[in-house]
Amino acid sequence: MHSTVLLVVVVITALGFDFTNGFHDTANVVASSISTHALTPRAAIALAAVLNFAGAFISLKVAATVATGIIASSKITETILFAGLVGAITWNLITWFHGLPSSSSHALIGGVIGALLAALGGAGVKGQALIAKVVVPAVLAPLLALVVAGCAIVAIYRIVGNRRPGIVIRGFRFGQVLSGSMLALAHGTNDAQKTMGVITLALVAHGSISPDHFHVPTWVIVAAAAAIALGTYAGGWRIIRTLGSRIIKMDPAQGFAAQGVGAAVILTSSHFGYPLSTTHVISGGVMGAGAAKRLSAVRWGVAGNIATAWVLTLPAAGLFGAGVYGLQALLGGGLFGPLVTFALALGLLGRALLARHNRLAHAAAWARSCRARSWRWGRC
Repeated sequence: MHSTVLLVVVVITALGFDFTNGFHDTANVVASSISTHALTPRAAIALAAVLNFAGAFISLKVAATVATGIIASSKITETILFAGLVGAITWNLITWFHGLPSSSSHALIGGVIGALLAALGGAGVKGQALIAKVVVPAVLAPLLALVVAGCAIVAIYRIVGNRRPGIVIRGFRFGQVLSGSMLALAHGTNDAQKTMGVITLALVAHGSISPDHFHVPTWVIVAAAAAIALGTYAGGWRIIRTLGSRIIKMDPAQGFAAQGVGAAVILTSSHFGYPLSTTHVISGGVMGAGAAKRLSAVRWGVAGNIATAWVLTLPAAGLFGAGVYGLQALLGGGLFGPLVTFALALGLLGRALLARHNRLAHAAAWARSCRARSWRWGRC
């Protein structure tokens, strides 16, 4: 039975995921430019938001891969998609809270596949395509970015090593504006399309689009582009700190190399329709640019935590997606289960955001009190 209300819930949830994708992955685009002072934080985020929006209109190959390339679209229902989206959002929020730049792309794919496995077993998953189009690029892309960024920074240092530092720094800061812009465009091209694919899948499941004539409606493109752009503008400051300074302390040349290599890898993968993780790529580029200068420049403990989050993302989001689907089944089929789950998710999210707001307010009050005591009695 097709329900227009359920379709609306799925579309709203998909755009909510797209928003979390934007603020979760903001760091991928702007962290390097901010940490090297090439751009102010607000200018970097505003530029990234605009170019994320523009990038969403460049190609639709990734959307087609998500919708038809790795799962059987004929077996998808709105209930499965809703469960997968909630699972992906849950993992995004968990990793955002802990400041880990995990992959929103793999969270979405993992969540949908987990819900699909819980509903139908392995019948709806194209295993070979999943490995070829998701798993293999997930392994190769960050390694490629690491190696190429390392080679690029070595070449850059040899070319400009004898020039005056002031001129070199100013030049590479300007270069970072260009490379960061390309990275933002590439991010919008690849990441916004994943949400387009999911919404289009929901329209196929609802019967609004024929599986034999797959296409992404214009309103879906505009809505997905706007959601990721707004999420990017909201910013994910915890992850920006991790990528911008906790992995390595970057100079402008390293930032330029990491961003330029990241943009090239992501745009190439988008051309071939691979739903690549921008997080993996830019993190690999940052590590490569740092390690090529000096291995000890990279904080390998932080890098290890990020790698652990990468490995866990697909299965963890899949488990959350499967769990949400199971909860819906317990609550009852049809429209009731997803609506109750949607209400519960909104309630838990609101409670978590309120608790975080209270913690921040308490920390700010303590800091003001500490400063007052320091002024009167010495160090707090």
